[in-house]
Amino acid sequence: QVQLVESGGGLVQPGGSLRLSCAASGGAFNLYTMGWFRQAPGKVRDFVAAINRNTWSPGSTNYADSVKGRFTISRDNAKNTVYLQMNSLKPEDTAVYYCAARWTSIMSDVPSEYTYWGQGTQVTVSS
Repeated sequence: QVQLVESGGGLVQPGGSLRLSCAASGGAFNLYTMGWFRQAPGKVRDFVAAINRNTWSPGSTNYADSVKGRFTISRDNAKNTVYLQMNSLKPEDTAVYYCAARWTSIMSDVPSEYTYWGQGTQVTVSS
């Protein structure tokens, strides 16, 4: 059983930056592919980014078109933590951000294909 705890959310002005963290415990973190998703009020949960457990392989990260070039996903297996660096934030990035884990080397942008979820952290982009 893997437990995931997100942190780093908050209120930021448009154009600003935030770094989200997701700390994992209870499992072999290096064996999990990790994803970030977000959900705005009244909307479905959307894919943001994913990082393969095999970070040395080409194409080990994947991003939604809406965040490409602005967001960067990374992981530190020694710290059992995955990060989401968010730059050039826009009001439409406002949502609750969730990290998720799946025990496979295949990345996915489908929420139902992830087994474990954190409780979420609120990101609000507003002036």
